[in-house]
Amino acid sequence: MAPDPLPEPPEPLTPLGTAPVARALGGDLDPAVEDAIAELIGVIDAPADGDLIRDVIRTAARLGRDDTERLDLKIVRAAVAEMRDAFAVFAPYRDIPKVTIFGSARTAAGGPLYDQARRTAAEMADAGWMVVTGAGPGIMQAGMEGAGRDRSIGVNIRLPFEQDANEVITGDPKLVTMKYFFTRKLMLIKESAGFVALPGGFGTLDETLELLTLQQTGKAVPAPVILLDEPGGQYWHGWARFVEEHLVEGGYVDAGDIDLTDRTDDVATACSLVTGFYRRYHSTRWVGTRLVIRTLTPVSDEDLTDLNDRFAHLCTEGRIDRAEPFAPERADDDHLDLPRLACTFNVFKMAGLHHLVRAINATAPA
Repeated sequence: MAPDPLPEPPEPLTPLGTAPVARALGGDLDPAVEDAIAELIGVIDAPADGDLIRDVIRTAARLGRDDTERLDLKIVRAAVAEMRDAFAVFAPYRDIPKVTIFGSARTAAGGPLYDQARRTAAEMADAGWMVVTGAGPGIMQAGMEGAGRDRSIGVNIRLPFEQDANEVITGDPKLVTMKYFFTRKLMLIKESAGFVALPGGFGTLDETLELLTLQQTGKAVPAPVILLDEPGGQYWHGWARFVEEHLVEGGYVDAGDIDLTDRTDDVATACSLVTGFYRRYHSTRWVGTRLVIRTLTPVSDEDLTDLNDRFAHLCTEGRIDRAEPFAPERADDDHLDLPRLACTFNVFKMAGLHHLVRAINATAPA
């Protein structure tokens, strides 16, 4: 099907996002400093999120008061500035689903892995998704070639060697270049609803393992993570053997944690696993100790009974029940129109949550 048209990027940059900011240690600021910050907030004319902007400025003031080393201040300055630039790049496309493709910058054009990435990106773009990559050569360029310039977003990294942005995205307003890997990984993961990782080196493994850590610990919302190989390839099978033989056997991860991923060497399967993750499932949110699972269509009595028969063991108490929007959701006007399930979920069973989401999707009406 033809993808939806893309909006035009706005001219001005947007302010900082609304993610909570941890307070620096060191006690309260002097009243004179607080007054100056309040006056500055008024001059900035901050929107409803002025409380968060105030906390950002307070943190900067504490850094100045704490005799922070100049190099550390440079790190903070650069990180905040490039996050602001990246938020602004993504902001016009917030309502368009995105898939991030990871893989090696050293993959040769024309090879089977290159073709897998290009075809995957093309199929996802045709389905209405945007494709996010690290904007370099190899798998990243293949993904952008497949998606096309209009459906691509690039998050590049400055390196002393490798890598300039590839020719597909160079000069495009949907390209941002980062100094730090940690801010780059944040933007490669934060905005996407699905992930496809192809074989690569340390960087690819770093990105994929961080993504799995966020999924395993519940620090990120459930999302499909597809490990895609070339036809007949053994890269991800070898990785899975290492996980099973050393991480699981050593007690470092649970045996079920491997189920946070799906492995395939088929492009159509990879794409259907990404899009199918949202066939009925919409999103999750924690409200205290309750996990709220929002769905696109109501779950029938029969399906709810089946879900409890299969997944009640994931609850620390009680069962999976239908729910009305909770007070924090109402306060945020957070998808109040969607039906909900809620349970007291065992946070040590995040791989089980992936199974639950898949089961919810499998019950979706045809």
